[in-house]
Amino acid sequence: MHKLFLASLFKEVSQIFVDFANENLVGKRVTFVPTAALPDKLDFHVEYSKELLSKMGLIVDELEISMATHLDIVNKLENNDYIYVTGGNTFFLLQEMNKSGAGNLIKTQINAGKLFIGESAGAILLAPDIEYAKDTDNPLVASQLKTFEALNIIDFYPVPHYKDDSLKDAVELTISKYGTELPLVPFSNSQAILVKGKERQVVSEKVASSCDF
Repeated sequence: MHKLFLASLFKEVSQIFVDFANENLVGKRVTFVPTAALPDKLDFHVEYSKELLSKMGLIVDELEISMATHLDIVNKLENNDYIYVTGGNTFFLLQEMNKSGAGNLIKTQINAGKLFIGESAGAILLAPDIEYAKDTDNPLVASQLKTFEALNIIDFYPVPHYKDDSLKDAVELTISKYGTELPLVPFSNSQAILVKGKERQVVSEKVASSCDF
């Protein structure tokens, strides 16, 4: 059964994650993949997310897939309890997932029931393809990307940062371009998409509400 926690901005929905995991997090190991953050140099954001996870009691085991050996990738993805893929550039992320083989390994782990946390680009990665993200992410940083086909774990297309001031225009452009042809699911920084098997819902952190889709 798939167990997916998809966020726009993890720090805004961290309590939702604790409730969603529904188990003692202390001592659990999370494979933390910061690769998407490299092109935009989101070091501060990455460190903040790692600190949040550590405060929950999780052991953060970083895996930068563009630099890691195949053996290291396999060992961490297979043996740790959770997988966390950060935000950043979705096209660069998919490129490195394909080059390293990490994408197929992550897909296998998700299909086996391992809890996956995807933040922004990490959430989009699970869609059937990522071409629809061209207006929010720059595809030119991924010059070796040969296909937009992604992990295809979910049958919808997450649109993170909905109504966020800094990305409002780009997100609205994405919705106007693809809203009639793709099952887009826009969600804000204070919301998370929760998937358990065939059940899925958008949950808000600031307002005690949720909606299925």
